[in-house]
Amino acid sequence: MLKHYITFGISISFISWLIGMVFNQLLLKTSYYKELTNLNFIESKAINKWIGLREFQWIVKNTFFKFFNQKIKIDSRKADLTEIRMEMSIAEISHLIAFIFVMIVAVIQWLAVGFLFAVVIMIFNVLLNLYPSLLQQENKRRIDQLIRRQRENW
Repeated sequence: MLKHYITFGISISFISWLIGMVFNQLLLKTSYYKELTNLNFIESKAINKWIGLREFQWIVKNTFFKFFNQKIKIDSRKADLTEIRMEMSIAEISHLIAFIFVMIVAVIQWLAVGFLFAVVIMIFNVLLNLYPSLLQQENKRRIDQLIRRQRENW
């Protein structure tokens, strides 16, 4: 039974990425999307370290996940940092939408099947949707510092 819960949790989290991307494209056309690009849930570096965001970043950099979004790589000093920041925002908001979608699915499964099923779904949801979103927020803060330095040097 647990094997099926795990399979479902992983599957729904991967499927949610597509849902997040579709809904994000709809949101992109709204007037308040710019406000969404400045979300900051956890500003503290200490908390990010405590929840294991550095380890998660290492996993993303050193596994097949590194091939997923090639638009958010800085390849040279001449890279357009504002464009990279926008791509990070798109990834972040897509993952947040996906996180909310899977959370709704988890609540439904909790009511229909049981608490354990919902917990397993949420574990994968946190790992595959919330952590990537938090990582993008941290990366955007670093990009913002680079953008500020670039503007100061001009």
